[in-house]
Amino acid sequence: MNVPDNLKYSKDHEWVKVEGNVAVIGITDYAQSELGDIVFVDIESDLAEIKKDETFGTIEAVKTVSDLLGPVSGKVIEINSNLTESPEVINTDPYGEGWMIKVEMSDPAELNDLLDSNAYKELIGQ
Repeated sequence: MNVPDNLKYSKDHEWVKVEGNVAVIGITDYAQSELGDIVFVDIESDLAEIKKDETFGTIEAVKTVSDLLGPVSGKVIEINSNLTESPEVINTDPYGEGWMIKVEMSDPAELNDLLDSNAYKELIGQ
């Protein structure tokens, strides 16, 4: 499993890349491999904000549907519209083109509740 050192991770298998006060959010390589072939991502196009630990959308794979949970709180500034037409990019590039949303964080201290790469590797048994 690919677990980049420069990201933060939630116990629910979302990753966060911090760019100033903006959090880029997606699901981890581990999560996409557990889900299998991803066929649909449902994030409301008018989603204005997310709250830490609350559902902001769903991801559907051939086998199952899973909730997407906010690893941080904040104002949604961009949603990856490419996922509407090509959700499978999450399987091939979960940390790049497979990002889901960009959020202007309302409380950057919430990042302290997330895992670093070593703690996340321990969580997934790697």
